Amino acid sequence: MTVVKEFESDKADKIEPMQLGKRLKEIRMAHGLTLEEASKRTGLARSTLSKIENEQISPTFQAMQKLAGGLEIDIPQLFAPPKQLKATGRRDITRKEQGKPHPTTTYEHELLATQLTNKKMMPFKSKVRARAFEDYSDWIRHDGEEFLLVLDGEITFYSEFYEPVNLSEGDSVYYDANMGHMLTSVSEEDALILWVTAS
Repeated sequence: MTVVKEFESDKADKIEPMQLGKRLKEIRMAHGLTLEEASKRTGLARSTLSKIENEQISPTFQAMQKLAGGLEIDIPQLFAPPKQLKATGRRDITRKEQGKPHPTTTYEHELLATQLTNKKMMPFKSKVRARAFEDYSDWIRHDGEEFLLVLDGEITFYSEFYEPVNLSEGDSVYYDANMGHMLTSVSEEDALILWVTAS
């Protein structure tokens, strides 16, 4: 009986192994990046990033250098354990047009609440630059669920398993972000939308 207790005690005292994949995903989400966007920034294939995040492979030192450079962090930050703080209250105010800009070929994103880490939601406003389905090389897919609200203009919402639908100011859609999706502006000016992604 004594031996069992000592074994259980030793087991309880063991340090939890570093989960590099979990840490990488946390950093990527904090930057508001999809796997595709992180792939373009780091030069690593989307499939490679996905495997690293899911602890299926361990990155080489060269891959870690690319990750650090593309995500604009120092390599030691990849090994810093995720903070497990349980805050009783926190907030982050983003003033009008003071979010972090993140332009892409099809969208002009403004990331909101960028000072908060370990968020369960990623809010951002986007101007939809794309005007045609062909402006995209492939469907956009990423983990989590997403909510979209049209703030100004009109868009066509394309999704992998549904017919395209037009959405105007005040219209919204909630969907599984693992399902391929993309947007185009159909109004005279680029449409403005609010996006909230939850992982």
